[in-house]
Amino acid sequence: RSFKLSYYNEYKSYLSMGKVKKTKKFALTKRMIHAKDPRLNKGSVTEKKKKPEVEVRRVEKPSSALFFKYNTQLGPPYHVLIDTNFINFSIRNKLDIYSSMLDCLYAKCTPYITDCVMAELEKLGAKYRVALRVAKDPRIERLVCTHKGTYADDCLVTRVQQHKCYIVATNDKDLRRRIRKIPGVPIMYVAQKRYSIERMPDAFGAPRT
Repeated sequence: RSFKLSYYNEYKSYLSMGKVKKTKKFALTKRMIHAKDPRLNKGSVTEKKKKPEVEVRRVEKPSSALFFKYNTQLGPPYHVLIDTNFINFSIRNKLDIYSSMLDCLYAKCTPYITDCVMAELEKLGAKYRVALRVAKDPRIERLVCTHKGTYADDCLVTRVQQHKCYIVATNDKDLRRRIRKIPGVPIMYVAQKRYSIERMPDAFGAPRT
């Protein structure tokens, strides 16, 4: 009986004591450095991000020959720059360059051909010998090219950008698209067996097509 009492007292004293709660530790993993950690890169000190440089926008100075989109340098006698395929289309449609320009613009016209266009015709060979003979007509004046290269389209575009007094005669779609981006430069082309012109002021009596 004394044993039971001692056991009971011990058990009672045990119950009176506070139990220590043990928390379970979940998903214990070793700490690892991430692959993109900046400390792994050369130089532990992170460099400050450089501010992007402000781009300087270059705006082309408008030509003094233009009054808005109206080209004041255009007027008779007209100066017409001829392209290679314009001569070929004129031969196919049996059109005389000088007289057909006169019929189109109702005024005196001076056709011009550059060295680059002449070089392009000479490179085309015997197939275009008639076009070369037409280009060497004494009524067509020759313009000397001082730039590098002999690409005719670039030559005509740069010349028109520098001097606004010219009309460009061409049937080339790519060249016409490039010249349309230059304000105040009319384009002459062959259509329906005659010469037509676009972007020409109505005051000059150009036929509408």
